[in-house]
Amino acid sequence: MNHDYFDTFIAVAEDCKVTEAKVPEPRGGKATVAMMQYEMLSKPFAHTQAEVLFDVWLARQADIDADSLATDERDTLRDQFFAKGQPCFRASPLTKTHGWGVVFDGEGKAALVAMESPEYQEHLNSAETVLPAMRSKRA
Repeated sequence: MNHDYFDTFIAVAEDCKVTEAKVPEPRGGKATVAMMQYEMLSKPFAHTQAEVLFDVWLARQADIDADSLATDERDTLRDQFFAKGQPCFRASPLTKTHGWGVVFDGEGKAALVAMESPEYQEHLNSAETVLPAMRSKRA
């Protein structure tokens, strides 16, 4: 099963409360999922959605030392992680509450796009597939 998008733009959720993109901050002195995803995606077109989802999950596992994992152990954990359904960037706090759109290129690599930027409007009106982020609350 492929967990990546190609030539796709995920727009900010229609019920997002911010009017411009904001950088996620730690909560309770700890990095949040949004913050970790933001850090990875702040390098445009460097990672796929699957890479970000798995790496963030792995970093949050207190009982696993990600730096000391052998490649085959990492691959096994990745297979186990994706064996069950995982929420995509449409459900990410970046697109739901922080005001970031996510654009994917033809290779499935992702980049952030601030909702107030001209690039955001260009992606909304482009020929690529445009998907809305999931709403935070029911309509």
